[in-house]
Amino acid sequence: MATALLEIENLTKSFGGIHAVRQCTFAVPEGQVVGLIGPNGAGKSTVVDLVSGFGRPDSGSVRFAGQPLIGRRPDVISRMGLIRTFQTPREWRNLTVMDNVLLARRRFASESLWQSMTHARRIRREEEADRGAVRAILERFGLAGLKNELAVRLSGGQKRLLEFARIAAAEPRLIILDEPMGGVNPVLGIRIGEAVGQFASDGCTVIVVEHNLPFIEKTCGEVIVMDLGEVIAQGPFSGLRDNPRVVEAYLGMDQSHG
Repeated sequence: MATALLEIENLTKSFGGIHAVRQCTFAVPEGQVVGLIGPNGAGKSTVVDLVSGFGRPDSGSVRFAGQPLIGRRPDVISRMGLIRTFQTPREWRNLTVMDNVLLARRRFASESLWQSMTHARRIRREEEADRGAVRAILERFGLAGLKNELAVRLSGGQKRLLEFARIAAAEPRLIILDEPMGGVNPVLGIRIGEAVGQFASDGCTVIVVEHNLPFIEKTCGEVIVMDLGEVIAQGPFSGLRDNPRVVEAYLGMDQSHG
């Protein structure tokens, strides 16, 4: 059994008396690609917000690599090695593709002006090394030919790949992808699936929140199913087909899109 990298226990969150998440408990093993699925209103996005610091639960606990996350800011959590995406890709619109990815690799943002002056030669060497690493990352995601293009000019699918390139540059330990297939054409969808597999091959743990069930079945070794704020099942996708609670949760839904 792989060690649990992310542990969520009895997580609860209400909004105006509505229970978005209730006693939610699950663990994500290190080194695996895990799907998080459920109908609209199941509580998936709320859980992701609570885990990544964009919300605070009413009760419960979240531990990442043994460290508690509740009360930590999103930027602190990301520096710990947990990075999440959003349903709509976020990029620095008026920077080039190259600069967007370079910013994800910045190592010296906290250095003082004096340190930057005294260590200028070392910093230049590091920056050149970073540029080399970023060029390789852009090649990996098929973006090398767009390195000097402003991010605002990219298509929706290209922006998603740019987001993945920035994740790769940051070298996280856990990645949460929030609906990565949303609005993506089939060709780029294949590339996104390959990128998820590459993240896993690089040693990252990946959580995929997605309505596209064929994508989940193809990319995820284990699936967590939520409904009405609770986890109702967890296991391999093939074992969930005959689970009555899972079938009921998806009753009437288009199985090609969840």
